[in-house]
Amino acid sequence: MHDIRFIRDNPAAFDAGLKKRNLAPLSAELLEIDRRRRTAISESESAQAKRKALSRQIGIAKGKGEPTEALMAEVAALEESLKKGEAEAAELDAELTRRLEVLPNLPFDDVPDGVDETGNVELRRIGNPRNFAFDPKDHVAIGEATGEMDFAAAGRISGARFVVLKKHLARLERAIAQFMLDLHTSEEGGYTEVNPPLLVRDNAVYGVGQLPKFAEDMFHTDNGFWLIPTAEVPLTNLVNDQLLDESQLPLRFTAWTPCFRSEAGSAGKDTRGMIRQHQFPKVEMVSITTPEQSAAEHERMTGRAEEVLKRLGLPFRTIVLCGGDMGFGSRKTFDIEVWLPGQNTYREISSCSNMGDFQARRMNARFRPKEGKGTRFVHTLNGSGLAVGRTLVAILENYQNEDGSVTVPEALRPYMGGLAVIPGPGK
Repeated sequence: MHDIRFIRDNPAAFDAGLKKRNLAPLSAELLEIDRRRRTAISESESAQAKRKALSRQIGIAKGKGEPTEALMAEVAALEESLKKGEAEAAELDAELTRRLEVLPNLPFDDVPDGVDETGNVELRRIGNPRNFAFDPKDHVAIGEATGEMDFAAAGRISGARFVVLKKHLARLERAIAQFMLDLHTSEEGGYTEVNPPLLVRDNAVYGVGQLPKFAEDMFHTDNGFWLIPTAEVPLTNLVNDQLLDESQLPLRFTAWTPCFRSEAGSAGKDTRGMIRQHQFPKVEMVSITTPEQSAAEHERMTGRAEEVLKRLGLPFRTIVLCGGDMGFGSRKTFDIEVWLPGQNTYREISSCSNMGDFQARRMNARFRPKEGKGTRFVHTLNGSGLAVGRTLVAILENYQNEDGSVTVPEALRPYMGGLAVIPGPGK
């Protein structure tokens, strides 16, 4: 949520931020609503003050036995005016909120300009794609050949964009998530593992910016809950309506949860395989920190996500998103893309975003600084650490063998009971 006081004091900077998002300037419209709102509030306050003064005069007049009819008529007129003024102020306040709550966050100054993914900038590449002595298959061909990746059964149970994993592949998915959690919760990682609710209320999804703009992208139950689209929702909301001490920060949380997305806007995209599904597991990282530390925390979080891929021996690249390709609540986003030989391209496997105080304002999450008076909004950050299903896809495709078997990365073998190779078809 944007602060109208910032827009009032920095209209040009606000419009420049919207321009980086490829949006038209809005400061003039918003400030006109704000002006009318403040005028209505001021007039209501003046009417209240006048009513109080008249009430005192009526009391004095009654004490002296003087007539009060004219004064009382004036108070009655003020009452009517006051009700209208308060209603107008409330209506304008609601209108301003409606306008502000659907506007995306403003990008940081160092975010590249661009209208879509073509404006993103590659920062680094780690690892080299493998040179295969045979034509590599995609994960669907590999998984279905073993009989352990079953889209047909999932379709009979739930419809499109679901999968059933069995035996070695089911264990591999669990092993990946456990490996990630252990890495993030290690002393070096520094994250606290959380097992959060998967069903949340309106205020939780509103707090992270999913509502009201992205309601159709989520699943809603018939008794008022939302299924989480990512663990970012419950993890970030651990500090909603909280006043923290600066000494508590940064707070770092991680969770392995299923995630649920309707994929309302992705018709026709990635319909084959496990890349884009309605239900998928993900290990999420969330940080709560001070404004001064959020940029460093962003780099650190991205580094932790990259470390997962390094230890799994998967080639990847890291890019910074341009203003036109960033998520709604982000001020700056690093995407990590893993190499998929079955598609002969890099695909997103993690997105790490610095949200600034955008979510904190919606959640009323503050901290008390060590020095100075008052309170300040925290900064929130989130990132995939990683998408578990896409990591499984990357392992199947990068570690496949010509006979259909898949070599298990060394880092995962302790979680697979020492298994070094997932057998190919018929073995």
